[in-house]
Amino acid sequence: MNLGGFSVRPSGADSYVIRTKELNQADKERMVGALKVGEVAPVIERQNTVGPTAGSELKSKALKAIAVVVLMIVLFITFAFRKVSRPVSSWKYGLSTVIALAHDVIIPTGIFVLFGHYFGIEIDLLFVTGLLAILGYSVHDTIVVFDRVRENLRINQETNTKEEFETTVGKSVAQTFGRSINTSLTIFITLVALYFYGPVVTEHFALLLTIGCISSETFETLN
Repeated sequence: MNLGGFSVRPSGADSYVIRTKELNQADKERMVGALKVGEVAPVIERQNTVGPTAGSELKSKALKAIAVVVLMIVLFITFAFRKVSRPVSSWKYGLSTVIALAHDVIIPTGIFVLFGHYFGIEIDLLFVTGLLAILGYSVHDTIVVFDRVRENLRINQETNTKEEFETTVGKSVAQTFGRSINTSLTIFITLVALYFYGPVVTEHFALLLTIGCISSETFETLN
């Protein structure tokens, strides 16, 4: 039928959700005819069309949502670590967090683009929700490290320890490394269980979060 990219997903016991490019009436009739089993035609319970205007609006809102989340992360970390402005300004903590989070979005997005090209997986609003969840998870892990840096800086100040800032940061990362691994492993097991045993509608969502969890922890381990 020359539909281009399309997807067919089960929904319930005997229903399916079919997503294609926008079809005219003749194409719809041909598709219904192709899905006939003998003389029994499928029953179309609902059909929706998302035009270019609506699609552009959804994309615009998704980008704005991600931008707002990133901005709020910078502002929150800048405020939370305002008392740790020496030797590094607090806003640099927020900026470095956003830079570190970039790969947590880029890697899952790139993998899903490949999946979309070869397997027809769609990037929809649930995908954007997954990216925001990955950002929230990753920034939580980063804040734990920063909090340990703050605590070690306070201890150094109280004990009058002359320690290089880089040494303090390295020590803080080492102290939180085990905690990060255990937390990521727990989340990974949960997501794998959700992917294999959860409903079909959350399958791609769980896959996205799993990829984000792996890429986030791998990057931190390499660093």
